[in-house]
Amino acid sequence: MSADWLAFWDSPHLIYVNARHRDVHYRLIAKQIATFVASREACVLDYGCGDALHADAVAAAAGSLLLCDGAPGLRADLAKRFAGNAKIRVVSPEDVERLADGTLDLVVLHSVAQYLTEDELAALLTLFRRLLKGDGVLLISDIVPPDVSAAADAVALLRFGRDNGFFCAAVTGLARTVVSPYWRLRSRYGLTRYSQAAIADKLDAAGFTAQRTAQNIGHNWMRMAFTARPR
Repeated sequence: MSADWLAFWDSPHLIYVNARHRDVHYRLIAKQIATFVASREACVLDYGCGDALHADAVAAAAGSLLLCDGAPGLRADLAKRFAGNAKIRVVSPEDVERLADGTLDLVVLHSVAQYLTEDELAALLTLFRRLLKGDGVLLISDIVPPDVSAAADAVALLRFGRDNGFFCAAVTGLARTVVSPYWRLRSRYGLTRYSQAAIADKLDAAGFTAQRTAQNIGHNWMRMAFTARPR
């Protein structure tokens, strides 16, 4: 991920329109990820986890949970938040690279691929292929298709706000986003987009067999999620 994007995620920002939005966003993601944990002994990696407010829900379904983010400030906050949870360990990307082969049962890459170049994603997929057990699973989600616009993202947020009690704040937040650092970065770098066939090819090249899931992880039903298993 570019240094500009990392600096953005590691600083105070207004991606979440209020505390309610931030809470239900991470609660939904944790609840959905937990359904992919195969057993109470599973070792799970959430790579690019962000604030991960409700990671304890994922940890409760697993044997251990590694939370990885490239932003050092976020990692420090995560370490404080989950200091009392023996199942959760906060790690850096460099720590992940040092893990032994075949260590992980589930790897989650949620809402990260769009901020990476195609080469960066390919390198990560190769790493995950090495780290996953033979029967392990990669969950890669929030993939942005080529035909999904910023307007579609806005509609998805408004629906999410309507259903979860922050619709008015979402309207105000969208107006604020237009002049925000996020929008300037998105305009400058764009988002990396993949068709279903393109992401399947990417996973195939890294040694995975992929299948699209019935729905995306998170609130945006226009984006895609896939499970991928090592070949």
